[in-house]
Amino acid sequence: MSALKIKKGATSHSAYNLRPTFSDVVEKHTLAVLVENEPGVLARVIGLFSGRGYNIDSLTVAEVDHAGHLSRITIVTSGTPQVIEQIKAQLGRIVPVHDVHDLTVEGRSVERELAMFKVAGTGEKRVEALRLADIFRASVVDSTLGSFIFEITGAPEKIDAFAELMRPLGLTDVARTGVAALARGE
Repeated sequence: MSALKIKKGATSHSAYNLRPTFSDVVEKHTLAVLVENEPGVLARVIGLFSGRGYNIDSLTVAEVDHAGHLSRITIVTSGTPQVIEQIKAQLGRIVPVHDVHDLTVEGRSVERELAMFKVAGTGEKRVEALRLADIFRASVVDSTLGSFIFEITGAPEKIDAFAELMRPLGLTDVARTGVAALARGE
C-alpha cells in the first residue's frame, strides 16, 4: 500500500477541505435502466422522479428479454452532476431494478428516435416539404390531397431540426417515440 502524497498546507488535496466542489451546470444525461417486467415497476421509477421534482425529457420502455421477463427503460433527464448521481443511486435502490447505466458518462453511445410529422399544405409549400423530407431521408407514410405524414428516424437533434423546418410549411401534428440508446463497443 502506498502512502498518501499530500503536501503540507495543500488545501486542494486535503481530506479536510470543506470548500464546496459542487457544479451548478445543468447537463442532459441518458440513463438505461434494466428492470423486472412486472406491474407497477414503471410507476415506481417514474414516482421517484416526480416525488423529487426531477424532469424527464424522454422516456422509452420495452421488454427486451421475454424469457427473463426484463424490460429496459431509457430515460433522458437533466440536472447538475450531483442530481444525476442522486437519481442513479435512488434508481439502484428500487427492488425490481437490476442495473442502471449512465450512457452519457460511460462512453460513446448511439441515440435514435422515431417521429411522425403531419404537414398540411398545397402548391409550393407542398413541394418544399417533399424536398426537405428527401434531404432528411424522411419517408412519406401517408398522403392526401391536402397533407402528408412523414416518418423520420435519427438523433433527437435531427428530429428537432426537421420539425423547425416543417413548422412554416404547415406542420399540424407531431408524434415522437422518445430516445432509444445503446452504448457503443463491447
